[in-house]
Order: sequence, then C-alpha cells, then structure tokens
Amino acid sequence: MGILVHKDTKVLVQGITGKEGSFHTERMLEYGTKIVAGVTPGRGGGSVCGVPVFNTVREAKIHSAIDASVVFVPPAVAADALMESLMAGIGMVACITEGIPVRDMLKVRKVAEDCRATLIGPNCPGIVTAGETKLGIMPASLFSKGPVGVVSRSGTLTYLIVEALTAAGLGQSTCVGIGGDPVLGTSFTRMLSLFRSDASTKVIVLIGEIGGTQEEEAAEYIGRHGLSVVAYIAGKTAPPGKRMGHAGAIVSGGKGTAEAKIRALSGAGVLMASTVNETVERVRSLLAGSSAPATSSQEG
Repeated sequence: MGILVHKDTKVLVQGITGKEGSFHTERMLEYGTKIVAGVTPGRGGGSVCGVPVFNTVREAKIHSAIDASVVFVPPAVAADALMESLMAGIGMVACITEGIPVRDMLKVRKVAEDCRATLIGPNCPGIVTAGETKLGIMPASLFSKGPVGVVSRSGTLTYLIVEALTAAGLGQSTCVGIGGDPVLGTSFTRMLSLFRSDASTKVIVLIGEIGGTQEEEAAEYIGRHGLSVVAYIAGKTAPPGKRMGHAGAIVSGGKGTAEAKIRALSGAGVLMASTVNETVERVRSLLAGSSAPATSSQEG
C-alpha cells in the first residue's frame, strides 16, 4: 500500500488553472489520481480536465472530502496557499513550488507542525505510490509496483534511480521527493519512520546530497532501528561555499560535506552506492538477503 497516499486518496490541486497546474493535473488524472477539486482565487466556477475549480480551499472542502493537496502556486503567494490548506485541516500537502522565501517557509513549517500535518517540499517533485496515485511532477512511466521505498532530496537522481530499478525488475512501494531547499516541511527521518511501519516496503533507497544534517540524522535513526537501506550521496566533489543545484546543497563552515554524510551512514550499516547501477545492485542484494559489504567506492 505504501505510505502517505494511496489509490483512494482524494486530492486537491492548488493553482490548477496555471500552466504547470493544468498540465500536471492532466498527467495525474491519467495515472489514476483521484483529483476531486482545484483552487485558484478568482477562477471559481470553472473546470480543468473536468475537475471543478473553487476560489478557496474551504469552498472546495464543502464540495468534497479532501485528504491531500498538491500546490502549483507562484512563490510570492505559495506560503499563503500552504497556510490555507493546512488551516483548513488537510493532513498531507505536497508543495512543488521553487523559490519560496526562507522566512515564509519557517512560518509554514511551524503551522504544519501545530496542525500535525505532513508537508512535503517545497521545491520537490512530489510523491508517487506506484500503481496507485501520484501528486506532483514525477514521470509516471518510470514507476512499477514493488517493495522498494525511495526518499530523496534530488528530483533528477530520483528519476534516474527509479528508472533503473524498474528496468531491473525492482518495483517501488512509495517514492517521496522531500525537496532541496534549506527549510523543508519534512525530513528523511520522518519518511524512514513511515517506511519502517509499512509492510509493503522491504528495502529503502535514500538519495541525499551535500548541505545540512538530514543524512546524519537519518543515519542515527537507521542505526537505532536496523533498517535495510541503500544510500547515494550526491556532491562529493563540490567546493566549499558553492551552492550546487538546490538552495540547500551547500557546504558551509565545514558542515554538510558528502564525506561526513557517507561516514555517518556507513557507520549505521547502510550500503553506500556511488553510481546508479551500483544502487540497483545493492538493493537487489538486500532483497535477496545477501551479505553485501556496507561500504563502497563512494566512501571517502
């Protein structure tokens, strides 16, 4: 069944009438996502791909029960859109928007915590429970149903690794892109705890990158609970002080290096991989119950 979303999850699209919102609404519907409503202020009364559009989240909730929202709203007003869905009691929100000010996201994250809601993103590709539903922009054709959970800070690496897993006959349970910004709604540790409780997930792939301490915190959790995890850390050759791709992918003050993350994860018994193909082979070895070595050429 996977985590967070499934085939019966009723979804709201915020920013549904925009270019990105309308395009990806059509793609999500094609995958089988149950999109029950959309919201764009001032555009209520219309429809997109047969989905009714409302002016506010509260109006949409009167029309239909809503379990989750996916946000395609410009960065200047995205925080307001997130606050609106969280305050309306929606328990799972995925924010695709990139470029939301850090100060705004600090406020939004506090509201999400107070509401006990799960906020994925911002600046993320969303979430897919394979064969059931998808919220966001991940290409549906890459996924196949199976026992591998994926959690990632990098959208592009997610696509490459999921495509390789599917080609190797190793399907996925749920794939979550948590985002690449400095302030995120959720963490690796939170997603690992959900995968740990999911009977359909047997092995987890963790895709990290330089910057922050999320991977080190994840290593601590993995070590305590003995999870079956394969990890790929991007950015090993990144120079200190230079942001690499994502706003959160920066080594500063000697913290957030790839070497530190690899060392922490290896010490927790995680199988490290340095290439996409090696990631697939290490997943295969864990599923087969083999005793593959806990380090690889990526260890610094």
